[in-house]
Parts: sequence; C-alpha cells; structure tokens
Amino acid sequence: MALATAPATVHLSHPAYRADIDGLRALAVLSVVGFHAFPDRVAGGFVGVDVFFVISGYLISTIIFANVESRSFSLIEFYDRRVRRIFPALLLVLVVCLGVGWFALLADEYMQLGKHVAGASLFLSNFILWGESGYFDEAAETKPLLHLWSLAIEEQFYLFWPLLTALAWRNTKRFLWLSVTIAAVSFALGIYLLSRQQSAAFYSPVARFWELMAGSVLAYLALHRPHWLARRQHLQSALGVLAVTAGVILIDRLDPFPGWWALLPTAGAVLVIAAGPGAWLNANFLASKILVWFGLISYPLYLWHWPLLSFARIVTGREASWSLRAAAVAAAVLLAWITYRYVERPVRFGARRRSKALLLLALMVVLGLSGYQAFRRQGLPFRSSSAALKVQNQGDLGQDEYFRYATSRFPPCAPEAIRREAPLWNGHIRCLQSKLDQPAAVAVVGDSHAEHLYIGLAERLAGQNVVYYARNGIPLLSNGEFRRIFRHLLADASVRKVIIAAFWAERITDREGFRSGLAETVERLVAAGKKVYLVDDPPNFSFSPRKCKYADNWFHRNQCAEDSAISAARRAGYRQPLESVGALRDVTVLDSARYFCRESSCAMDRNGRLLFRDRHHLNINGSQYLAQSLVVDHPELQESP
Repeated sequence: MALATAPATVHLSHPAYRADIDGLRALAVLSVVGFHAFPDRVAGGFVGVDVFFVISGYLISTIIFANVESRSFSLIEFYDRRVRRIFPALLLVLVVCLGVGWFALLADEYMQLGKHVAGASLFLSNFILWGESGYFDEAAETKPLLHLWSLAIEEQFYLFWPLLTALAWRNTKRFLWLSVTIAAVSFALGIYLLSRQQSAAFYSPVARFWELMAGSVLAYLALHRPHWLARRQHLQSALGVLAVTAGVILIDRLDPFPGWWALLPTAGAVLVIAAGPGAWLNANFLASKILVWFGLISYPLYLWHWPLLSFARIVTGREASWSLRAAAVAAAVLLAWITYRYVERPVRFGARRRSKALLLLALMVVLGLSGYQAFRRQGLPFRSSSAALKVQNQGDLGQDEYFRYATSRFPPCAPEAIRREAPLWNGHIRCLQSKLDQPAAVAVVGDSHAEHLYIGLAERLAGQNVVYYARNGIPLLSNGEFRRIFRHLLADASVRKVIIAAFWAERITDREGFRSGLAETVERLVAAGKKVYLVDDPPNFSFSPRKCKYADNWFHRNQCAEDSAISAARRAGYRQPLESVGALRDVTVLDSARYFCRESSCAMDRNGRLLFRDRHHLNINGSQYLAQSLVVDHPELQESP
C-alpha cells in the first residue's frame, strides 16, 4: 500500500497555491471574530467555523489523495507538517493564557482554565466542553479557550482520515461512494442529535465530520472528475459567496444549529472552492490583497481573538464596552501578524524541521501537564490573585450543576403527546415533576427564567406535584414553540395553577403583540379553570456574580449591588403589558425583583449567601430564597386543589 511503501523522509507534494482560498479563509475568520466581539451586529458569524471545516477538508484531502495515488504518502511526514503548522501559535497562546490567568483568575476559574489547557494539548477540547455549558450561554464568555473545540475536531479528523484513505484508496470509484456515505451518515447523525441534545450535535466530531468530508469529496472530484466542477464558474462563485453571506446574516444563536442550517455556509464554501481561481469574484474579490493578508494570519487571529475578549469580560465582570471589544479585536490582529511573521513561519519552514517538530511535541506535553496540575490542585489557590470569599458560595453553581441537582431530586416527565409532537429546547422538552405518584397540580412554564424557579418551588410546594415545561422562546399559546405545551395543559384538568415566567426584558420587542398574545393565553387557561401567575423578571445586573463572590484584589473590586433604578429601567419595556394582563380575573403578577431590591439598590446576595449564578439567573440558593418569599406573600400557592 502507498502508506507502507512511502519512506519516512519523503516530502509530500502540495497543490498549487490559491489566493482565493486565503480570501475565503479571511471571510470565515472575520465572521467569527465579528460574532464574538459584536454578536448583535454579526449574529450568524459563528458559521465561519463551518467554512473553515470545508477549507481544511479540501486542502488536507488534496494533499493526501495526490500523494497516496502517487505512492509517496508518509504518515510521519504528514504529522510532522501538522505539528509544525498547528503547534507554534497554539503553544504561544496557551502559555499566555496560563500566564495572564495566574494573575487575573480566581482559583475556581484557574482550575477550569488548567483543565482546558490540558484538553487543548491533547486536542480534546470539544469533548471537555461538551460536558460543560453550551457554546452560546453566558458561562461560555468566561472560558478563554472555548474556541479550541473546532481545532480539536479538525485534528481528530486528521487522525482518522489519512488512515482510512490509505486503506481504502485502491478502488477510486468505490472510494468516492465511501466518502459520500461517511458524509451522509455524519450529517444524519448530526440531525438526530440536534433533536435530542444540541451540545452533542455541536461538539461531537462524528456529527461534524460531514463538513470536512464535503471538502474531501470536492478534493476527490477535482483530482478525478474535474469536468464536473466549475461548469459555470462565475455563477458558482457568486452563489457560494451569497450563501456564506446569507448564513452570517440569517442564522443566529437561537436557531437549531448545526443541523440543516449548516448546509448554507458549507454549500457556499464548496461552491466557491469548486469555482476555481479563475472565477471573477474569486480572482477580483477573494484574491484581493487585503483579504489574502487576513487569510494568511487567519489561524493565529482565530487563536488570539477569543482569549482577549474573554479576559476582558472576566476582568471587568460585565459585558465589555464596545470600545474595549474593538480594542481587543485590534490587538488580536496585531498579535496575529506578529505570531505569523515571527513565530509561525520561522518554525514551520527552514532547516531542522524534524527536530522542530519533536521539540514542539515535548513542549506541548509539558504545557498539558502544567494545565493538568492547575486543575488537579484546584486552581493553585496560593496565587496572589486569589482572594478570600466575600460571601458564602454554597449553591453558587452553574447551569449544568443546577440541572444535575434538579434531576437528582426530581424525576423526569415527558407526556407522550408532547414528546411525540413537539421536540423542544436543545432537542426535547425539559420536563421534571416533583412527585411520581400524583397527577400534576402546578405547572411552571417558560424559558430559563422558569427553570431557575423550579427547584425552589418544587421543594417549597412539597404537598403538590409541581411540573415544569421549559424551552427557548416567549411562552404564549400563539408561539409554535409552546403551543403544544399549552394545549396539553388545557386538556389536563388536574393542573390547577399555571406559573408563567420568561426573560421578558430580553425577548419582548413588540409590546402590543406580546400583550394580546399573553392575554389570549391567560384567558384560555382561566376559562379552563386554572389560576395563572405571571412572574416578573428578577434584577438583570450589569456585572457578573464573581464581582460579588470575592473580596477586593489586584484585578477585582467587590460589587454585590447596583442602583435599583438600573433594574427598573430594564424592566420598564414590558411592565405595562404584564400588569395589564395581570389585572384580568384569576391572574396574579408575582414581582420577583422586590425580594432582591431594597429602596435604592438591588443586591445579588442575602445574609452572606450568593443568590445568582450569572447576571440574571438564580442559583440554587436564589431559587430557594425566591420560592420561600413568594409562598410567604402568596400562601394560596401551597393550597392543594
């Protein structure tokens, strides 16, 4: 086989350089950077990663196919080049993150960073992040190495694909069908996982390989069926650029992704590459000097931009200002150019290449062990940046820990009618009940602001079966996301109380449409004999709970409270329609903010205990505190039907 006969010292042949592919790289990386820095303006910029996958699959497969076919392919040479390409910039960024984190991060944060550095050194970041919170939630913003999940998937592909190619290449026609089959199975698996667990669909390499395989199939066609490609190259190129641009504009973090939506940027990238360097847009736009320059620094720019934005968020304890984010992006571009010019190129090219690769491998092992030690030793709390706890942090848990606590205390429920007809948030409806041996009596319905109420209510209303149905969106009968849930509740005579909660301040843009939709929902529930409670938002703070959790130190100034007028202003946009509907018969508005606010200020803590897990979500302490407060003021909540 080609794999076995190639000598270890062989130099792999490479395809001719295409400036337009570097231009496509530039579009991809600038989209991702734009999304991370300015998500409100570049809502779908994260699809740039999908474009990267296609480019990587195409270029790597072109190299592998050409050399396997000429019987000159060497795994040693292949991985030697991969190490010299990937490791220099990655090592530098990891070292800087550990160094900055030594001074800027608190013990629990440094512990997590150490785990992520260790995972990155083994290219397992996607698996580690898979077990943590999602890519689009607030916790993600405080993970400086979150973005390395995509690099891990690429490297995992590079382990699997060369071996399979070398083993299966003998029959090239059959190899094409094998490649298409692998891509189709991977895509189908991604669709299946998306309907059940979005984080699995997002981070699983098997569910994302189809995007790299799309580039691989294109590379095969370019080698063996070039007449199939670029028949209308100018139109292909235009459609491809349009598809990638449409993906950036039309897709946002609320869409089920990757799934079917991922076809848009993936197909767009395939069309652009297939069109060839002679297509007008490729030659005159993508191959322009400015885009090619950004394409050349795209890898170090991708590595640098997110840690800078994440550390800005961590140190300030709140969303960084527009000017600070812009400065972070500018710094990332400068660091990317310096890294490309003075680190990446000198190490990647020149003499003593094999020795360089071995040294890089050794350094990565040392760095991975250093990260593991920081994780194993609980973030090295002796560091001068670690300060004493300002408030007790029992129950100061993240989203995943909150769910683990909830699911350990309360059994799941998934009525067949809902499970069958309405696959919901992150794949299926989040549904728990507090008692298995009783029909549902109290239903909590809404988004994550309903979820963070559930533990406290389920524990406080211990004599009743409290059920919650949560998903992403505005909980209205007119909303397809919730329609089947409300229909199920309307038909269930055992449910006598319905508690509706959502992050109103974030979701409501049309006040009148919201008022009429909520009024319709409430009137239908009341007509069905149910008492309805509408829960107002808790305060939405402008800073992270970490500002409250620890005492002052070099990087942090303790802050647990802010002016209550700030919270009131954020709630003003929806209070009038909420109160209007709350005036209807058998409807009560539960003002949750009042339990966290005193006269002129609102606080994240009470009696030395932290109540929030992020700016507007309660932790377990907060859920229990709010439920107790609500039941004291509304004792009818405890009354059994």
